[in-house]
Order: sequence, then C-alpha cells, then structure tokens
Amino acid sequence: MAGALSPEKITELKQIIHNQLNQMDVQTRIRDILSESLQDDGEGGGPEFGEMELLDAVRQRGLVEEIMERLEIGEGRSNVRSKVVGQPSRGRVKPATHFLDKEAPVTTVPLKKANIDPTRRQLYFHLLGGKAFLEHLQEPEALPGQTTSTFTIHIHFRGQRFTSRPVPCACEPDFREGFVLEMHRWSGGDAARMADAGTLLSLADPIHLVLIKTDPSGETSLMSSHFLEWRTVLSTTAGSQNIPVELLGVGSESKVPVGILEIKLELLPKMDQLLTEEVVATQISLERNRIAERERLFLVYAKQWWREFLQIRSTHQNRLVKIFAQDENGVNRPVCAFVKPMRGGRLLDSSRHAARFVSIMGYERVSAVGGGQPREMWSSIHAFLSKNKGDCEDHAVLLCNFLLGFGLNAFICVGTKGKGQAHSWVMTLGSDGLVTFWESLTCQRYIHHQVNPNDPPSVEQPRPQHPYRTVGCVFNHKAFFANCQPSDNVELCCFDLQDSSVWKAMSADALASVCGPSNITHWPNSPPLVPSHLDAAQVSNELELQLRALTIDHRKDLGLTSVWDDELSYLLNPALAAYELERMTGLSSGNEEFQQAMRQAVPDGHTFKGFPIQFVHRNARRVFSMCLRSPVCEEIIRCRGDHVRLAVRVRTFTYPESACAVWVMFACKYKSVL
Repeated sequence: MAGALSPEKITELKQIIHNQLNQMDVQTRIRDILSESLQDDGEGGGPEFGEMELLDAVRQRGLVEEIMERLEIGEGRSNVRSKVVGQPSRGRVKPATHFLDKEAPVTTVPLKKANIDPTRRQLYFHLLGGKAFLEHLQEPEALPGQTTSTFTIHIHFRGQRFTSRPVPCACEPDFREGFVLEMHRWSGGDAARMADAGTLLSLADPIHLVLIKTDPSGETSLMSSHFLEWRTVLSTTAGSQNIPVELLGVGSESKVPVGILEIKLELLPKMDQLLTEEVVATQISLERNRIAERERLFLVYAKQWWREFLQIRSTHQNRLVKIFAQDENGVNRPVCAFVKPMRGGRLLDSSRHAARFVSIMGYERVSAVGGGQPREMWSSIHAFLSKNKGDCEDHAVLLCNFLLGFGLNAFICVGTKGKGQAHSWVMTLGSDGLVTFWESLTCQRYIHHQVNPNDPPSVEQPRPQHPYRTVGCVFNHKAFFANCQPSDNVELCCFDLQDSSVWKAMSADALASVCGPSNITHWPNSPPLVPSHLDAAQVSNELELQLRALTIDHRKDLGLTSVWDDELSYLLNPALAAYELERMTGLSSGNEEFQQAMRQAVPDGHTFKGFPIQFVHRNARRVFSMCLRSPVCEEIIRCRGDHVRLAVRVRTFTYPESACAVWVMFACKYKSVL
C-alpha cells in the first residue's frame, strides 16, 4: 500500500512517542489521576472503578489532548516531532534517554536509544528547576527575536552522558527535564540480572553535574561542577527522593554559591528490599574515610620523595616538578589522577585525528578577578568537554588520554617555553627510543634530537625545532618522573625514563593507591565522546553568506562596490581542504592542481590575491574583524582597481563534541594597471 511505513520506521516512530511520553512524565500523572479517582470513588460509594472509568478520568483532565498536541497529531496533520540528543530542532533538543550500547564492539560510542525496561534497574533523574541564582536576579527579559544567555546542565554517570535543553539565565531558571540512567554492572554476568539493593550500594560512581552558561555570541563559561551522591535514595520507602543541590563556583570562587538545583531521584522499578539510612551512610562514610587515608599516606610519601629529590641538587627546587594540581572545585589532586586512557571509538580514526580534534578545542587561560597572575585550574575531562575550551594543561591531558587509548607510550611534560612561560605538552616514546613531542594547542609534532654538550665544536649539533625550553617532570596514569639531570634544558635532556640517574621515579604502588580504579568515588572515569550535531555544509554556507554581507557593507562605507565571482569562490575549496589535511597529517597535497586552476581562472594581465585563515568558532563578526586585522586580508577586502572581482570561501570540518575547524579564504582578482 502506498505510504505504508517500513518496520524500521514503525519502530522508530514508537520510540519517538515513547520518549515524548517519558518527557511528559505520563506515568506519574496517570498514577495521580488514578489515586484521586479512587479516593473520590470511595467517598461517593459509586460502582467499581475499572479500566473504562480510568480512561474517562484521563480524558476529562485533558491529558489525552495534551499528549496529542505534544505529538502534533490533529485534524489535517500527522506529525511526530523527532529531536535527537545534541541536535537542535527549531531551537529545542530532545531529552537524553540514552544508555551506552555495551553490545557494540566499541564500548564508548555510539549512544543507543533505550526503552524503560521493567526487568532492569534504572534511575530516573528529574530536573525540577533552579532557584537562588542571585547573579541573574536583575536579568532583563529578552525581547521578541532577541537572543539571551542560557544555562545548560551536562550530566555524566557510568559512561552515559546527557545534556539538558538550554534555558534562559534567570534567578529561577526553568530546568524541567528527565533522564533515565542505567544502573547495572556490565561485568561478571550482572547485566542480565535485576540489580538489588546490595549491588546498587556498591556502585560508588557519583553523578557529575556541570553547569554551562552560553552568552548570545556563543561563548561558553563553566559556572559549576558538582559530584552528586545519589545512593541516599536507596533508603527511601517511596523509592524516590527530592534533593536540593547547592551549586558552587569554580576556581577561585569554589566556595561561593552559584544557585540551587532542585532534583528528584526515583528508582525504576521500586525495590522490594530497602536499606536503612544508617547502612547507606555507613557505606559512604567508609569509602570516603578509606580514600582520605590513602590520600594522607600518599601526601606523606610525596613529601619524603620531594625531600630526597632536593638533596640530589639544591637547584632542583627551581624546577617545575608538579605533583599536585587543583581541579575546578579547588580540590588538590595528584596530577596522575587526571590522566586515564580514553578511546574515541569510531569518532576518531587515529592518533593524528585525536591531536587535531584536541587542537581545535578552544583555548582559555583562567584569570583571577581583578587581574594579576592567571590562576591555574586543571579541569576534569567532563567539564572540559562540556565547555569546549580550556587551558594548555586541559588540552595536554585530553591528548595524552587519547594517545594512551591508541596504544602509545604517552606522557605529559611540564616545563617552560619561550621566555620562561610555564607550559604543558605531550611526549610519546617509541620502542626504538624515538622521542616525539606533541603540541596539544596546535597539533604540531616535533622529533627530539638530544644535543651532547661534550661534543667538540667540529661536530654539527641538531637545531631544535620545538618551542620548549625546560622540562621539570613527565607523568601519565601509572608513572611519575622528575628530571634530575644537571640541566633541565630540553635539548640537552635524555628521555630514557628507566635510567634512575637522570629521572627520579615515584613508587608505582603509591601512585596506584590514589590514582587507581578504587579511587573512583570522588573522581569518575572519562566520559565517552558525543558525535557532532553540526551540518558542515550548512554551517559553511551560512557563514559564507554572512561574510559576504559584512564585506558588502564594509566596502559600501568606503564608497566601493562589490562584485562577486562565484566560480573563483568555488575554486578556493580545494585549497582549504588541503590546508586541513596538512594540519592533521603534516603532509601537503593538492597544491599543484590548485595552482593550475588559478592560472586558468585568472586572465592575462590580471592579478590574483588570496588569504586563508582558520578559526575554531562560527561567529561571522568575530571572523570578519580578525580578518581585517591582517594587512594582507584587509588589502583584499578593500581592493580598488579595474575589473575587481571578489571571492570568499568557507569550509567547515566537524569533529566530536561539536568542535569544528573553520577555514576562511578571501580572494580577489583585478586588472593590473601600469
């Protein structure tokens, strides 16, 4: 029959309807209607209340009409709105009712849609709203058509990630959304059984909540990072619990409240066997005390290790040997705890792709209020991915995690570059002794060639190509080494980490006690990557049209007309693709063909000028302003002459987490006049 749906489409349609019903919390509303009707029926002494009476009660309260309106099913139309997580659909985003597909060969992605399975234990995480966000007490209401700053809640729990819909910033932001969290263990056959109270109590993973603020220009900022202890719900008789969560600031404001988030936790289905509050509190207290004791013992060991390091040479106290670092909540953690092998699944094909992805994450140096020296803050991976930008330490940690996931022997280096500026980068050691430096901010790779200061002047020494000046320590998730060589100059350093005469190692057992899997109570594993929701072709086209309009207005102010050459614009595309390929692989290709095309497109007696530049954002005005700062590009945009033809081409390359590399090339051709 014409118009019939395939079984796959029918299944997808059922899933969409099911997700919409979950978002509306239909089950709870029907239970309330049933409870009220039974109470009224008991008082009135009427006939027995059955299925038909329940349907009539649901209709009378308008629930059916509300469901139909939500699904946009009505007279003359039949349409079910489908909104995918992370993909905006007319400004709204589908609630994330997803779980990690553990049956897939790749255990980090993709995310798979999930029904509420009555045979499995799940936690319904319901955002009820926010209050006391006093910083936005006087926030003016946005005018019609005007964009405003928004709040977004990012959630990570046991390899599952969810993102709330953006809501306008206000003193009482309207967070109203629900998420279904899978609670099963995925090892030892436990996934096939319903998780009981004892199993749930042993799941020490916290729910990591990250609050992100996005301003009208698209710039994001990390407002709060909170690790929620959810196991208190195991002792509630109703199987649900309302929890007010006080969100605190980050960095230097980690003690300052940002606002209060109202959350409801509900176990699905309810447990027959409940735990007492004392049992739950005792378990949580024992875990925290055990970790606190391990951290205390490691601190004692680290102090003794540091004293031994200073006894080797007095100048060691000036070296950048960083054993601890503060996270976004102001908590001191061993630097090795920030590093954990991480897989990109099918979203990243190789270590080079991972390096390129990390390099286009935004760079942001955390500054102190009122100026002064920048404050160092090492973000957790989830917070870094949520705000999509961070400091050089954040980039280096993420790149090192990916390189470890790809099977490389990777370490983070802490030292200085340039004029003594503190810096962090990544190093990989090959089985043949090859030392490679990876700059996480630019995706550049450098081969290290050691300079021997004892060689005679006649021996030609290699000239370093990297920007690094000194190195104080190197570390990953299992090892920590401090540089105890006579000089910490990078070009003079030997990177044979097994040589105890040049590198002082920390005890692997001591590091494992505070950085191993048993310490997950307050520091969860790295989250999976989320595919990009951006349409590269659409983004490129929209940005290109906006840049054309800005160029026309700019030239009009100068009294110049603008004539565009669409063919010339199209011919710029291969050059932009070659630039991105070169950034990723370090190999140049396609330049000969581009040069030949330009010779064909530019007539004799004409001059061609082009200026390529790369951005990691999609704000047209910022792009245009930055282009005007370059004398070469400004000359192209303001070109005067005979038969002037302008061209602009935008090419967007999308990566996970909606990160993108935006290449823009302005060009012009004009008739040369002697």
